[in-house]
Amino acid sequence: MLVTLKEILKDAEKKQVAVGSFNTPNLESILAVLGAAEELNVPVILMHAQVHEEIMPLDVIGPVMLEKAEKARIPVCVHLDHGESIEYIARAFRLGFTSAMYDGSLLPFDENVANTCKVVDMAKEYHASVEAEIGTLGKREGGGLDSEDSVQIYTNPEDAQRFVEATGIDALACSFGTAHGLYLKKPQLDMGVLEGVRQRVSLPLVMHGGSGVSEEDYRAVIARGVRKINYYTYMAKAGGEAVREKILHSDGQTVYFHDIVNWGIDGMKQDVKRALQVFNMQKVER
Repeated sequence: MLVTLKEILKDAEKKQVAVGSFNTPNLESILAVLGAAEELNVPVILMHAQVHEEIMPLDVIGPVMLEKAEKARIPVCVHLDHGESIEYIARAFRLGFTSAMYDGSLLPFDENVANTCKVVDMAKEYHASVEAEIGTLGKREGGGLDSEDSVQIYTNPEDAQRFVEATGIDALACSFGTAHGLYLKKPQLDMGVLEGVRQRVSLPLVMHGGSGVSEEDYRAVIARGVRKINYYTYMAKAGGEAVREKILHSDGQTVYFHDIVNWGIDGMKQDVKRALQVFNMQKVER
């Protein structure tokens, strides 16, 4: 069942949980995410990041995401992640995406506001939702190693309040210590920043760079108003490791590509399932 971001986050706020939001740049990841969500009977968000255009074009994967979402047994939002171009976001809306994140976090405040307002106005024409960001994780979505010298600009709670009031967005992404990609060391989350934003902003909050965070920290940020957690790198890593493990133990037998695909799907699905159990405040199956 295809729904908007606003609808899916309203339910998460009511239940005091977070919705898992997963980048799905191929059919295999779509099947893994929806399979896990349907097993647990929880809502989920399928995302396509603009930076993944070189991996899989939006015009190719977008219709697949939408078809699978419409046929799913659980509520599914189809969301454009880190849209840096207003025209690229427009392409997603024309395809039928029910939500988009405009990422103007590296721009001056006033320019970020102006562009976000344009996206909000455009989204109304398509009855879609908008997420935007104040503060930055310091590097693009991608899945590489977290750099020791990555520059982060934490969200200023007062700026967050001004930004929300000026733009009319539906969800706010905050920077408070997470990073895109694999972590070289345990992330140190600044709960004070998150609490400060929550005191000034009533909107659902979004955590980017969510994969690789500890279960304890997930539950802590959910208690402080995070209602959407973006997750990709560790899901993709789990799929790759599942394939590698199977090949290492193939004992010289012929390995077929369809087997590789299924091993990858299963590896990703199990990782997504554990993440969704945490995000929905359920007991995690070990």
